[in-house]
Amino acid sequence: MSCRLYLVSPPRVAPKDFAGVLKDAFKGGDVASFQLRLKHVSDDEIRRAVDTLRPLVQANGTAFILNDRPDLAAELGCDGVHVGQEDASYAEARAALRGGIVGITCHNSRHLAMEAGDAGADYVAFGAFFPTQTKEPKTSADIDLLRWWSETMVVPSVAIGGITVQNAPALIQAGADFIAVSAGVWEHPEGPEEAVRQFNTLFA
Repeated sequence: MSCRLYLVSPPRVAPKDFAGVLKDAFKGGDVASFQLRLKHVSDDEIRRAVDTLRPLVQANGTAFILNDRPDLAAELGCDGVHVGQEDASYAEARAALRGGIVGITCHNSRHLAMEAGDAGADYVAFGAFFPTQTKEPKTSADIDLLRWWSETMVVPSVAIGGITVQNAPALIQAGADFIAVSAGVWEHPEGPEEAVRQFNTLFA
């Protein structure tokens, strides 16, 4: 399969304003998944954001993934949940979302990724591959990790961390199944729509 784009929201969004930005981004081409990743906000703020953004994401044929919260993902009709090593366990996430997507952050660890894959994770996320301002990365990952995973495992991999149109080609060539991008799209000098278009040109 060819690589696809996995969009990650900015850390804070005003849902109604951001809905327009997201619609523009989708005009740029294929987006496999959109992860709502809001930090230090109340459950009600998460609910409001999901209720506003989920319908337009799903109408685009894009999977709507909620970060950290399997309970809210199940309650709010999300397609899946992404959990970190300090969040809910894989078992808790799977119990909450029996038919949904469960992705796991594995940092730069082959061991964590193999455990997640054996448990039944739908994808494993490796990073950070490049310096990022979006969050404080706990680890930095080497591109060889992606190459090893793609050659030996069938569970899809997501590359994350400081990815831009300029530095993505090496990750695509190494076998990443998805490229997770936040600031590289939202802060692209020519706008999100053009950023999505340029990423899809790379994938093609």
